[in-house]
Amino acid sequence: MKERELKELICDIGKRIYTNGFVAANDGNITVKLNEKEYLATPTGISKGYLRPEMIVKVDRRGETLEGEYRPSSEVKVHLKIYEQREDVGAVVHAHPPYATTFAVAHIPLDSYLLPEAVYALGAVPVIPYAQPSTQELADGLVPYLQDYDAFLLENHGTVTVGADLIRAWYKTETLEYNAKITYMARLLGRSKELSREEIDKLLAAFQKDNPGARHPGYVKFND
Repeated sequence: MKERELKELICDIGKRIYTNGFVAANDGNITVKLNEKEYLATPTGISKGYLRPEMIVKVDRRGETLEGEYRPSSEVKVHLKIYEQREDVGAVVHAHPPYATTFAVAHIPLDSYLLPEAVYALGAVPVIPYAQPSTQELADGLVPYLQDYDAFLLENHGTVTVGADLIRAWYKTETLEYNAKITYMARLLGRSKELSREEIDKLLAAFQKDNPGARHPGYVKFND
């Protein structure tokens, strides 16, 4: 994709995040890797529902502005830490989707294997210990989990998902929220039944076949 097209796509995904209620006001942020030295980032203080391509900022690997009239999101250091640790990641999405964030504020990981789509696309989703938003501490807190997972619950904060490109990173946010919603409602019913281990293994094998070399945590139970 050309740079202008990527900026337009960031605006489109930003609008989806906003209209789906995954953020409020000017919350959330998106970045896309252009190359090893340049990244596109959403600006600080601007609602994701009202972004325009000219608002998107280009930053270097230190988060310093290279192009753009706006300041980049204060969370950009978290994104840059992810790119530093994961060469396969091409985009990062941070949002506050209500159901997934409910699990984040309850400090409950999503490790129930209920939906085949979620097993295939995400596997288990860990909870990252709390750190103040926009800090290096928050960025560093992700490091122990980055090699094994593509989706994260940030304690008392929200979610982060990563992907080889922006569409894949966004789809993981959608899948994460949908899985959290179904898990939440099943727990309200007081009953849910996980997929069999045999079926989970089949889904994991299908993922590995369809996505050679991609990361997947496999079968994880955080409370075991």
